[in-house]
Amino acid sequence: MELDKKPSRTKTIVSGLIPFAFVIIMMAYIFGPGSDLLDLGVPLPEITIEMIDFVDSEIHATVRNTGPIPVEVVMADINDRIQPAAVEPDRFLERYETALVRIPFAWNEAEPYIIGITIEDGTRFEKEVEAAAPRLQPSLELIGFFAIIGTYVGIIPVMIGLMWLPFIRRLSKNKYHFFMALTVGLLLFLGIDSIEEALEASAENLADSFNGVLLVATVTILSFLGLYYSGEKLIQRVKDSPYAKPVAIALMISIGIGLHNFGEGLAIGAAIGLGQVALSTFLIVGFALHNTTEGLAIAAPLAKEKKSVIAKLAAMGIIAGAPAIFGAWLGGFMYSPFSAVIFLSIGAGAIFQVIIIIMKWLQDENENGFSSASIVSGIAAGMLVMYLTSIFV
Repeated sequence: MELDKKPSRTKTIVSGLIPFAFVIIMMAYIFGPGSDLLDLGVPLPEITIEMIDFVDSEIHATVRNTGPIPVEVVMADINDRIQPAAVEPDRFLERYETALVRIPFAWNEAEPYIIGITIEDGTRFEKEVEAAAPRLQPSLELIGFFAIIGTYVGIIPVMIGLMWLPFIRRLSKNKYHFFMALTVGLLLFLGIDSIEEALEASAENLADSFNGVLLVATVTILSFLGLYYSGEKLIQRVKDSPYAKPVAIALMISIGIGLHNFGEGLAIGAAIGLGQVALSTFLIVGFALHNTTEGLAIAAPLAKEKKSVIAKLAAMGIIAGAPAIFGAWLGGFMYSPFSAVIFLSIGAGAIFQVIIIIMKWLQDENENGFSSASIVSGIAAGMLVMYLTSIFV
């Protein structure tokens, strides 16, 4: 009799699929016989000029149809002057389809240009470039250059920050908790900064149809959930070892900071690739100063480790800093606004999951929980330190 009370697997699957079947029928009706229901108002065309590349004696514009209806690209202009243009693969774009508009033009480096694209109904869309710069072509020299920049911005500052470990080891318990809370403040600022950068990149480069704000929120949350689950599994494996748990936490911090630094490298590489010399200089100097505090965040959990941790610190410094090199390569040679938003959001989610892990550890370690003055003041100090160093970015 007990077997009869258990629902069969087939019935469970069918009962779960029935609502989906009705949703499919409803959508098929709306887009089929009931399509008149959707004929409200006049659909407006929209195309987005995602990228402008300056190649030899041509200007290349990558355009995407981000409107609700198909469009035809019929004309291109530069600084309001109509120019001959070739559209590859063709002029007709379905929704979200992309095309490359090649405009023969003798452009001059460092000069501003406004590139306009006109579609069949006469609607014109434009994108402004403040200073023209040739598109970077991968070469051993440039690959080495970006590697040096990524090392200077990512690896070296983090390694310098790790040198605070002997100082932290000499602190009392309350002061140690202060520096762990300081780590939370540092990471909290980085997480907020990553979201701000992702939203800014979305607002400047992505069409409204991509719902940039929701895209950032979705990727951030998915990143947080995935990494939090992985981090919890890692910590559970070493929960019985008083020495392995701090190492696991430091490793998760390194991974979170590494994902964040990938986004920073992406921004620097893109600025250099787009010829924004002044911006790229400020980013390099600012991020280098900014990232020295990240080494402190990695070193703090290892302060009570009795054994030598030099090799572990070096490995974690590489994990946290090296992604800046890969980000610089991607930003300089294959920059994509969409990928920039995605990676910055992933970095934000990674940092927030690290914050939760540290806060849980602090709660277990401290008798007063989060009401301790050392923890509150540490978080506040971390935020303040990161704000002051961010002014140089």
